[in-house]
Amino acid sequence: MTRHARNCTAGAVYTYNEKKRDAAESGYGTNDKRLGKDSVKSFDCCSLTLQPCRNPVVTKDGYLFDKEAILQYIVTKKNEYSRKLKEYERLRRVEENELAQDANNKQLARMEKFVNAEKPTTTPAHKPTATIVKTSDLDAMPGTSSAAGASSSNSISNMTNGHEKKLPSFWLPSECPNAGVAKAQKPDPTIYCPVSQQQLRMKDLIDVKFTLLKDGDTKRSLIAKEARYMCPITHDALSNAVPCAVLRPTGDVVTMECVEKLIRKDMIHPLTDRKLKDKDIIPLQRGGTGYAITNDNLQAKEKRPMLQV
Repeated sequence: MTRHARNCTAGAVYTYNEKKRDAAESGYGTNDKRLGKDSVKSFDCCSLTLQPCRNPVVTKDGYLFDKEAILQYIVTKKNEYSRKLKEYERLRRVEENELAQDANNKQLARMEKFVNAEKPTTTPAHKPTATIVKTSDLDAMPGTSSAAGASSSNSISNMTNGHEKKLPSFWLPSECPNAGVAKAQKPDPTIYCPVSQQQLRMKDLIDVKFTLLKDGDTKRSLIAKEARYMCPITHDALSNAVPCAVLRPTGDVVTMECVEKLIRKDMIHPLTDRKLKDKDIIPLQRGGTGYAITNDNLQAKEKRPMLQV
C-alpha cells in the first residue's frame, strides 16, 4: 500500500478504511451497544436502592428488595393514600354543597315564578303621552346614553362595555376555560410493586437466606468480592449468569439447575425433607438496568441516510 493510498479518491476499490470513515460521517450503521457489567444490577442487590441487601426479601414474582427499603416504600404509599382520601372527602363535601345550593336556587326560582303568575294584571286608566323623537336626533344628543354606548362600542379598550370588572390577565389560572373545582376521584388503596406493578402486600414478602461462599479469602470484604454467595446444595457460585430460585419454606437461594435436576423429581426440600409445591419455587429475577422498564427489550429507532456504494 502506497503512502497516499488512504487519501486517494480515484481508486477502483472502495477500501475498508474509506467505508469506515464514510459510515462514521454519514451515520450509517448500527447504534446497538452492549451494556457493560457496571450498568447491570447484581442479582443480590435491592431493586430500589441498587445496593447489596442487608435483610433481603423477595416478592412472589421474584423481585428482590431490602426489607427496610420496601417497608418504607409501603408506608409512604399508605400515607399518600390517606392524604388523597382526605382530599377526596373534601371535594365530595364541596360537590354536595354545590348541588344543595343549586337545588335551593331552583326551588326559589319556581316559587317566585308561581307567585308572579298569581298576581293580577291591572291596566292604568290614563296613559301618559309620549313624545316621538327621531332616533337620529337621539343619537346626535351628546348627553344621551346611546351616544355613550356608541362611543364605547367603537372603543378597542378591554376596560369598557362592562369588562372593567373582569381580570384582563388571560394567562392567570383562574381565567382558563377549564378552571374550576376539581372533580372528586376516589383514590386506589392498592399498593403496587415498584418494579412489576403487581399488587404488593407485606404478608407476601418472603425472607431470603443467602449462603456465603467458602473461598477462604478473609482479607477482602463481602461487598468487594465478585462471587459472594453459593448454592447450599450444589455449592455452585451464584451470579447474574446463573439462574437462581428461592425456596419459599426456608428462603434458601439455589440454582435453577439444582431445581430441575434434584428438587422437581420428588418435590422434596433437600435440606429439610419438607414436601414442596410448585408455588414454593420462586424464580429469582436477575439483572435489571436503570431504564424505565426493567429486563425488557428496549430499542430506539431513528431513520438515517443509507450509504450508497
